[in-house]
Amino acid sequence: MRERKQPKENRPMDLGVQIRMVFVPVAHVLSIDYICKVVLRILWHCVHLVVSIWYFVLRMVQMLQSHIISSGLLVKYKSLDLSNLHYLAVVVDSEEAQHTSRILKLLSWLASIGVKHVSLYDMDGVLKESKGIIFEKLGCKRTWEEVDEKISLLEGKPMKLEFVSSCDGKEGAAKAASFLFSKYLKAANSHGNQEGLIITEPDMTNALKAVGCGGPEPDILLIYGPVRCHLGFPAWRLRYTEFVHMGPLKSMSYGSVIKAIHKFTKVHQNYGS
Repeated sequence: MRERKQPKENRPMDLGVQIRMVFVPVAHVLSIDYICKVVLRILWHCVHLVVSIWYFVLRMVQMLQSHIISSGLLVKYKSLDLSNLHYLAVVVDSEEAQHTSRILKLLSWLASIGVKHVSLYDMDGVLKESKGIIFEKLGCKRTWEEVDEKISLLEGKPMKLEFVSSCDGKEGAAKAASFLFSKYLKAANSHGNQEGLIITEPDMTNALKAVGCGGPEPDILLIYGPVRCHLGFPAWRLRYTEFVHMGPLKSMSYGSVIKAIHKFTKVHQNYGS
């Protein structure tokens, strides 16, 4: 008789084999994930390097162009038609506004170009606090709100200055709203009828002038600072204003100012009815 084969007993799997079966797939997945992260990081650095090189070359070109304009080699920048440039505003970051010498140099450039009206703005009112020093250095003592005639400064170049800060923005709107409220409340009480009282844009403009927060609308706004915005300059005075970001105040140049104003004079503006 044949002997029946006894079934083999299930031997326990070796512990090392179990560990390899578990960790080899996991390690494989982790290695793929790591490689993908490394590749993406390399691609990111490559893109960042290309963009950095592009902006560096662009800055070099702009600096070279500014130097050429300042030297007077380009004929088209020698004579500027400023007939459409009535008011110019300069917005400066409050930290950079503390460098009064740079502000004075910028004003001297604008005066030599032939700009007649300039508004100086920073959020914290640093330029307002330096108003006395600026007037002393420029040889004048009053702003255009205090005189109707032109004041003479910078080698006889006529220019009017205005100093604006953030308190002329939000607080000015609040004062104008309070003025209109009190005005129309008196009118309603006197007539006994509150219907038909409509506040129009000219009413708001007159209210802003009444509370001392009105002012002309700049044709062009030169922004010196790290951000590309008006930094809180009164919005109701910027309806048709051209914004130009000029970069940091420390890197300002005469050629860049000439270029910005020249570009504005060549732009055709369409105003709505």
